[in-house]
Amino acid sequence: MTSGRIHSWDLSTGVDGPGTRFVLFVSGCPLRCLYCANPDTWHMRDGRDVTVDEVMAEIDKYRGFVTTAGGGVTLTGGEPLLQPAFSAEILRRCKEAGLHTALDTSGFLGTRATDELLADTDLVLLDIKSFDVNTYRKLTGGELAPTLNFATRLDRLGTAVWIRYVLVPGWTDDREAVDGLARFVAGLGNVERVDVLPFHKLGAAKYEALGIPFPLRNNPGPDPRLIERVRDQFGAYGLAAY
Repeated sequence: MTSGRIHSWDLSTGVDGPGTRFVLFVSGCPLRCLYCANPDTWHMRDGRDVTVDEVMAEIDKYRGFVTTAGGGVTLTGGEPLLQPAFSAEILRRCKEAGLHTALDTSGFLGTRATDELLADTDLVLLDIKSFDVNTYRKLTGGELAPTLNFATRLDRLGTAVWIRYVLVPGWTDDREAVDGLARFVAGLGNVERVDVLPFHKLGAAKYEALGIPFPLRNNPGPDPRLIERVRDQFGAYGLAAY
């Protein structure tokens, strides 16, 4: 029986895919994004063991509600592709149950997603942290290329994508980098929208509870003019930016 480790689950509306969604937070992540709001999902050891049957039993309690509300199930984390067999089985079972499926991923582990896993995924929420290689490395501790390769593969497969871009003043607001990302995304035929997500500090208390420093504690959030400017940059390339 397939099992994995999860942090928690929740219901959300409007931020984790269309409609009201059952959101499963899968444990473990290979990146250490400076603005991460969920440091409590970084380590597999901090999760709890569950079987796919147990997850599906929980989802089934809300199946009618999320379906009526035009939603479905979203796998997030952490990074769901750190546990690809577990995530793939949940996505397959959800599709068999007639539920809309979404995968929230950085794409850093995109090679772990089989074509079969992606065939059971109606929507990928692809988090592209920066389009500047050096900034990406400093911001996440990882490399940009795997995410771009995954984005290109999703386009080839025709998998619907929403791009998620966290706007952090001094880090991801560089005009040239935003333009570069907008050009890249506009060259894909499967991107339905770009969500420009303002940096926030709602996860600061989690860092304190875990006894680790929040790297961007003193970093300001973006003002409305900056948010509008970045949305306009994506819009200039024909992308629907929100």
